[in-house]
Amino acid sequence: MLDLPYTSIIEGNAVRWGKMGSGAPLVAIHGTPFSSQVWRRIVPLLAGHRTVYYFDLVGYGQSEMRAGQDVSLAVQNNVLTALFKEWGLNRPDVLAHDFGGATALRAYYLNGLRYASLTLFDAVALAPWGSPFVQHVRQHEAAFAGMPDYMHRALLAAYLQTSAANPLSEEALRIYSAPWVGEVGQPAFYRQIAQMDQAFTDEIQPLYTSLDCPVSVLWGAEDAWIPYAQGERLAELIAQQPCIRVENCGHLMQEDRPEAIVAALLKQIGAG
Repeated sequence: MLDLPYTSIIEGNAVRWGKMGSGAPLVAIHGTPFSSQVWRRIVPLLAGHRTVYYFDLVGYGQSEMRAGQDVSLAVQNNVLTALFKEWGLNRPDVLAHDFGGATALRAYYLNGLRYASLTLFDAVALAPWGSPFVQHVRQHEAAFAGMPDYMHRALLAAYLQTSAANPLSEEALRIYSAPWVGEVGQPAFYRQIAQMDQAFTDEIQPLYTSLDCPVSVLWGAEDAWIPYAQGERLAELIAQQPCIRVENCGHLMQEDRPEAIVAALLKQIGAG
C-alpha cells in the first residue's frame, strides 16, 4: 500500500497525498472509482527515475468525503493546479488514467498547466462516455446510497470486476472497495457516479490539438468501459504517435498489464 501522509486543504476539501523517489518530478493521477492505490505496484518501479507525487482526488480514497460535496470533474483540475503550486512544480511528467486523464487535460486547456510529457491510458476524454449503470445511478442516487450494506458490497465488487479483463485478486478487490463502504463511503460512491457529466469533457473536446509536449496514449484492447476506438481517436487529436494497443487488458491496466504502463512511461521520459 502507498502511504499518503500529507493533507492539503484545497477549495475547502482535505486532499491526501504522498511522494516517493528522487529526481525530476512525475505526477500520477488516478481515475474513478479508484484511488492512488492503483499505483501501489507502479510507483516503486518509477521512484528510481523520478520523484513521484500521487494523491487521492476530491471525494475519493483517503481524501475527504462529505454530503453535498462537489466531486465532479469541474473541481478536480483546480485541485491539480493547486497541488502543482504547493509542490512547486513546473512542467513535471504526468501519468494519468480514466478521470485522471480528463483532469490532466482540463488543467492543461483551462488552467494553463504544462507538462514535460503526458502519458494517458484508457482516459475519459471524448464523447460518448458514461455506461447505462452510470445513467441509472444518476437518476436514482438516493435509492442506491440507501441500499443494505450486503447489496452494496455485492454490486460494488461486480462493478469493479467489469473494469478488468482478468479476474481481480482478493487483495485488489479489498483495496478498491475499502473507501466505498460504511456510512461515509457508500453514499460517497454513488455521489461521485451521480456527478459524472459528459459536459466536463464536452467543454474541452473542441480545444484538443497536439500538446506542446510528448504525449503517449495507451488503451486496453478489451476495455469494456471505453472502447479502444476512443483511444485511437484521442491519439490522433493530441499525440504525435498512434495509440498503443495493449492486448489482454481491460480498462484497469494497472491490474491487467502494469508492465505496459511502466514500459511506456520509461520510454517516454527517456529512462528506459
